[in-house]
Amino acid sequence: MAPTTAAAAERRPSPFSREVRRWRALRRMSQLELAALAGTTQRHLSFIESGRSAPGRAMVVRLAESLALSLRERNALLLTAGYAPAYEESPRDGAAIEPAMNALRSILTGHLPYPAVVAGPRGELVLANAAFEMLTEGAAARLLEPPVNVLRLALHPEGMGPRVVNLAAWGRHVTESLRARAAAHPDGGLDALAAELAGYLPAGAPPGPDHLGFAVPLRLRTAGGELRLLTTLTSFATAVDVTLAELHLEAFLPADPETAELLRRRAAARGAAPAG
Repeated sequence: MAPTTAAAAERRPSPFSREVRRWRALRRMSQLELAALAGTTQRHLSFIESGRSAPGRAMVVRLAESLALSLRERNALLLTAGYAPAYEESPRDGAAIEPAMNALRSILTGHLPYPAVVAGPRGELVLANAAFEMLTEGAAARLLEPPVNVLRLALHPEGMGPRVVNLAAWGRHVTESLRARAAAHPDGGLDALAAELAGYLPAGAPPGPDHLGFAVPLRLRTAGGELRLLTTLTSFATAVDVTLAELHLEAFLPADPETAELLRRRAAARGAAPAG
């Protein structure tokens, strides 16, 4: 006998159920894998995904964590389940994250004479040290008007693009990293930015059999000579504030003695105190 309208409605997947299934598919996880990570049973997860069981707040948080969602995505999942967000989203100049922002400023200063920046999730510049001027050398004024996007600046033909010796390889590193982030955390803005940046790259043959991935330094022409720079990314892995969790620090390091010396001389010329 066909189920009654009321019974069918009770079993209809909720927005939360659909979101859990969507994220699980995106992560390519089975129900059994996700249930094990979240500390529940496959049967219970099946009931949640079918809309037959309404999870408690703690279960929603565990599922979000097991799915490796960002704090913003975890808040959104909680809302679809009918719960209040768990993580604050402070303004960048707010008192709640001021100690962390001050610590970042100290790190940027301590990294001199090498350039370093703090950027937001879509590449928007938040903080930079004095050596950042090396990256803006010769850039069009419109690219330096707030909000500056450091990813666009890095590849744009009126930004760093013409000065990047290995633009094809470096540009692929930037765009493919952006696409990987967008695939893991769907964001139309990231997709659009990746497509825009890809349009700035030179057309060329695909990598050959000796290709070593992106294990090469950024090679950047400057007025004082060519720099060879390695980069490192740092994020707040244990942050409980959305704003802080979405920031990352990108620090540039010299890949050879010549680059280190050139950066020390450049710092001395602008009156900055080189790091010891």
